[in-house]
Amino acid sequence: MNTQNLAYSDEVAKATAPIFDKLSKQIEKERWESIAPYIFEINRLKKEKNAVILAHNYMTPDIFFGVGDVVGDSLMLAQRAAQSDADIIVQCGVHFMAETSKILCPDKKVLMPDLNAGCSLAESITASDVRKLKEKHPNIPVVTYVNTSAEVKAESDICCTSSNALKIINALGAQGHDKVIMTPDMYLAQNVAAQTDVKVIIWEGSCIVHERFTPQDIIDARKTYDDIVVLAHPECPPDVMAEADYSGSTAQMDNYIKEKQPARAMLMTECSMSDNIAAANPDVEMIGTCQICPFMKRITLPKILKALQNEDPEIIIDPEISARAKVAVDKMLELS
Repeated sequence: MNTQNLAYSDEVAKATAPIFDKLSKQIEKERWESIAPYIFEINRLKKEKNAVILAHNYMTPDIFFGVGDVVGDSLMLAQRAAQSDADIIVQCGVHFMAETSKILCPDKKVLMPDLNAGCSLAESITASDVRKLKEKHPNIPVVTYVNTSAEVKAESDICCTSSNALKIINALGAQGHDKVIMTPDMYLAQNVAAQTDVKVIIWEGSCIVHERFTPQDIIDARKTYDDIVVLAHPECPPDVMAEADYSGSTAQMDNYIKEKQPARAMLMTECSMSDNIAAANPDVEMIGTCQICPFMKRITLPKILKALQNEDPEIIIDPEISARAKVAVDKMLELS
């Protein structure tokens, strides 16, 4: 089906009706009729080509619920992709996530619908920066957040996620390391440093989404909703974390809402995650404030369809860099 001929037919309406039922509070019927044909064709084409679509928690609901086969945080997506028998992976997220999928799935074709879907945090540090850090602080292990390029991972000793960072640091401490270098998110590093006896040497990078939140956002929300539960991502500044009720990764926040079912909740993270949680938990009232990631929003249904049709753009990583980066990822999985 050519993208110029996509139409909302009875067949499309019937096939996508269950998805629209879930998203009817987020997407108006008129708009749905313009995007449902893309969802229909993407889902048809991925079966034809034995492709799997990985949709990060920050994808918009039409992608997350409409075409995502595996949904969740970045590392879990890559791990699940490695376990699948798909020939093609379509990464709906940002560039470093596609690289991580390629690192863990070197024999699969990994497609990125928009190569310009970058990440301010990943771009805050280079492989050269890591090498200089190691020269300045010899024999101190470099712990690198998965939100980094393959080249940065390759120069690092071990990776971490927002959910296992503290566990990784403490495990290194138990191995006799009283100091670690942690890159590139300074707020994640500060939040971890406050919970461990290991000295953390911090690189000053940050996420343009999470650095924007302030404690006042939470204070103002509590004035209106005295029963609100506030969940903050650990990439937020420490004073925001101190004001929140719960801190966790995207997966941990999602699980918290599913299990606790608070009457009202507010997430200190990217806006689309609130939309996706609202669709999955209709009894929970999700309250803004949130921040939009312009890089995540570069991924759209038309771009996903085009990537599948053309099997391009494809993520290619130098095998030597990929192998070294995988060592850092594997060490994280071993320790966590």
